[in-house]
Amino acid sequence: MKVLYFAWLRERLNKGEETVTPPAEVKTVGDLIAWLAANDEAADLAFANRKLIKAAVNARMVDHNAPIAANDTVALFPPMTGG
Repeated sequence: MKVLYFAWLRERLNKGEETVTPPAEVKTVGDLIAWLAANDEAADLAFANRKLIKAAVNARMVDHNAPIAANDTVALFPPMTGG
């Protein structure tokens, strides 16, 4: 699974993307965020307020209850504003 990080998440994690293989019990975007946070101190800090984290799976906006699969691309980013 490819995970993409944008905006201040990319800056705080010092990476724009990574390939991960989460365990079978990671079935949703929320599970993935929790698993990433549990396995990386920087991610734990970056995801401290999980309500702020927006997500897309395969370029489609989703909520944290959305299912994920091993071949998905999951993008994580903070709220955006237009202008």
